[in-house]
Amino acid sequence: MNRRSFLGTAAGALTSTVVRAQSRPRPNVVLICADDLGYGDLGCYGSRIATPNIDQMATEGVRFTQFAAASSVCSPARAGLLTGRYATRSGVPGVICPGDHGGLAAGEVTIAQMLKSSGYRTALAGKWHLGEQPGFAPNDRGFDEFFGLLHSHDMWPRPLMANREVLEEQAGLDTLTSRFTTQATRFIRNNRDNPFFLYLPHVAPHIPLVAGRSFQKKSPLGPYGDVMAEFDFGVGEVLRTLRETGQDENTIVLLTSDNGPWYQGSPGRLRGRKGESYEGGLRVPLIARMPGRIPAGQVNDGFVSALDILPTIGALTGAALPAKPLDGIDISARLTGDSGEMHRDPFLYFDYWSLQCARLGRWKVHFSRYNSRPWSPEPVGGRVNLPLPRPELYDLASDPEESYDCSESQPQVISEIRARVESALLSFPDVVQGVWEATMAHPVDGSTPAGALPLAKP
Repeated sequence: MNRRSFLGTAAGALTSTVVRAQSRPRPNVVLICADDLGYGDLGCYGSRIATPNIDQMATEGVRFTQFAAASSVCSPARAGLLTGRYATRSGVPGVICPGDHGGLAAGEVTIAQMLKSSGYRTALAGKWHLGEQPGFAPNDRGFDEFFGLLHSHDMWPRPLMANREVLEEQAGLDTLTSRFTTQATRFIRNNRDNPFFLYLPHVAPHIPLVAGRSFQKKSPLGPYGDVMAEFDFGVGEVLRTLRETGQDENTIVLLTSDNGPWYQGSPGRLRGRKGESYEGGLRVPLIARMPGRIPAGQVNDGFVSALDILPTIGALTGAALPAKPLDGIDISARLTGDSGEMHRDPFLYFDYWSLQCARLGRWKVHFSRYNSRPWSPEPVGGRVNLPLPRPELYDLASDPEESYDCSESQPQVISEIRARVESALLSFPDVVQGVWEATMAHPVDGSTPAGALPLAKP
């Protein structure tokens, strides 16, 4: 292959981009994360909700159609997003509540820690939810600046923090989105001459739905539409500030959600919601924009996950990756248009310590499922993870709704994925392996197995 032919390939285009980037300043990184935003909640993903700023961002960059969150619930999803490793490895298998001890394990490295070690200024404006005790708070995990909430805004107490100082004992819900946006734009303006990483994890559109006063009762779709309008406006303010400060073409902006929608919001055509291992619980939007380096107007159908964000940012910035093995991979080529298969291990769908599903390419296997939905009353005897009578197999390429089990016609696919899953689990903590072995060993006659494991906090 000659040089011209090579540069015509996706790999060649990426290599050319990297070579040109060597003469540029290191790129800034803005990571915007919504809270419980569904796959069907943005206009560019088919929603009736008006999100013009986010839609324009998608028009100017790449929109992914098969992006999986790291978990279907908050804290584990954020742990995976920030570390590139499954939360079952990093000490956050479940949601962290006020007063809980611990959090993201001390040996884990966040995107902020990785980039700070490489000379970046780092800030978090929004929701943390990975620990509140000394050693686990944002300022202990690589963030030079922190403004926001340590937990979810539906939890109590709800102090608004500036670094380690309490600004308000109970943060006003109608001010949060605007205040996070203000802090984000201030940080961008103050760092015109420094490479920076801005993590902007909004509380919108998680319930309770309380928009700012100027956005209330404006949407024909009710409070959810109001909250989304304010969230979209905030995204527009961040992009406008990048343009005004001359940093637009040297900043990669990523927008996603921690997991799928809960009581309100839309998973689009997908089955399931937050707290479930169906696609509606984990498949969420991902949009990436960087004028001049990410071609505009792309829609990428290749599979990617939140675990891929850290290694990809490492590749784009030249920062040294953490020493611990990562579960994500560098997807830089996806940003330039490559949607082909990438070599990777099966993607694992955990709920607490329980591995319920695995995806490999177009195929997704369901091995087990809880005996109740996360928003329904807890069943008598408690919520337990039960093996399915037989694994269910779905072809997500032709059946993204997971409506047609094709396990009987594809037994070899299930065998291959299960073998690869069990090989991968050998590197996980003993509790993960123990739950898998106990779950898969149970009888499947429809009764509750004697050894079924109740849902327990870590």
